[in-house]
Amino acid sequence: MALFETRASNSFHVVALLTTVTRDFDRISMHGVRRVLLEKQAELLGLPVEKIWITKGAANQEYDSQMRRSLQKYKRSGVENVIFGDLFLQDIRRYREERLSEVGMRGVFPLWGRDTTKLARLIVDSGFRAIICTVDPKAMDKSYCGIEFDSDFVSRIPPGVDPCGENGEFHTFVYDGPTFKERIDIKVGDVVLRDGFYFADISLA
Repeated sequence: MALFETRASNSFHVVALLTTVTRDFDRISMHGVRRVLLEKQAELLGLPVEKIWITKGAANQEYDSQMRRSLQKYKRSGVENVIFGDLFLQDIRRYREERLSEVGMRGVFPLWGRDTTKLARLIVDSGFRAIICTVDPKAMDKSYCGIEFDSDFVSRIPPGVDPCGENGEFHTFVYDGPTFKERIDIKVGDVVLRDGFYFADISLA
């Protein structure tokens, strides 16, 4: 959604996507999504994807070091801004801005401060299609893992859970939307409990 709104406003020229991948699992960190799906997303969004490799259970020091190395490369090529989809967690924003300032870059937060209930509905109404790929069992039941992020999901989110999962209650994998050249055909496999979270095993159909 942050990319969608950035492109719609024509306020920045986006040159690449960036995310962390856990080397041990070959999956996106925290989301548990297969690397091949990440690369398919990037292909259909028409952007290269910069993968920041970290080890399982990586400490902040490793994450910061790898992130800094990647950002410095883009800084040298003339990139000055990094866009994030953060919504309201001030400590996370402060952390990002402090790390970016160390390499002379600036954070941009196009969705910051938005009403997350309205935003969740806008995401669905705009044509984005996503699967709930990760669930924190302290916040939500296992049954929510592997289902569609749609109007029905938004209407029955448990009390206390942010509709956009901003507190880490859940994560999603987007497989279609107005920013995609075409839909990604996927299938949802087993749901497993690992490291205290439920993960839905999503793969290409």
